[in-house]
Amino acid sequence: MRRLVGVGYRRELAPWIASRPPEIACLEITAEHFFGGDLSKVRELRRQYPLYVHGLGLSLGTPGTLDPETLDSYARVVDAADPLHITEHLAFTRTRDIDLGHLNPVATTHANLGLLVDHARQVMDRCGKPLLLENIATALRLKGEMEEPEFLNRLCDRAGCGLLLDVTNLYVNSRTFRFDPSAWLSEIEPRNIIQLHIVGYTHREGHWIDAHAEPIQRELYDLAELAMERSEIQSVIIERDENIPAPEELAAELRELEALHVG
Repeated sequence: MRRLVGVGYRRELAPWIASRPPEIACLEITAEHFFGGDLSKVRELRRQYPLYVHGLGLSLGTPGTLDPETLDSYARVVDAADPLHITEHLAFTRTRDIDLGHLNPVATTHANLGLLVDHARQVMDRCGKPLLLENIATALRLKGEMEEPEFLNRLCDRAGCGLLLDVTNLYVNSRTFRFDPSAWLSEIEPRNIIQLHIVGYTHREGHWIDAHAEPIQRELYDLAELAMERSEIQSVIIERDENIPAPEELAAELRELEALHVG
């Protein structure tokens, strides 16, 4: 299977994307960017590229039932996009009463494992597409009942989903909490990792940040290649949201990702 390499769709990149450059083999669209509006642009992109739909606000880690309005809006975008698969974060973005406005980590407990399994199955049942769950970057380390790789492996097995490995988030966490990212990666069941996210990290005032604002650093390419050597990665997406560069710079990064090891 050929590994697809592409970018997250952003309005600033729309003219370049519409020109169908050879470096872009697929696109990821953010579901929330199309909530409540006309989906003709999604259908247009669907005719041009293989798509993936990425969610920000389903809040899979919030106890209780998923918000029905958010899930309905997400499913509406999925229906328009007909993506190869759908994705969301292993996080919560709201309590029962308050929208927190950002991704928050979920403690690796047995109770949360059961909650995420139930929510992952609900999303797949509603959307009719395979689901991948993404690791987040965080400055907060919560006490759990198992290590993160074991938690992720159990989640994939029980829910029947896969992993969207954010290489940058893994690297950022490894610097923040001082662990070896390659050792972390070796504990993940290889068949679980299906897609990669990557973008350059930001290092500011001693803090490592996933700001989606920098060119991809060499150590991130190396970590991505290690993941490719271990797992049959189907696609790689560059997520750039700030300091968006000229298209030729992104094209060069896409070519470098394309040239990395093919498993």
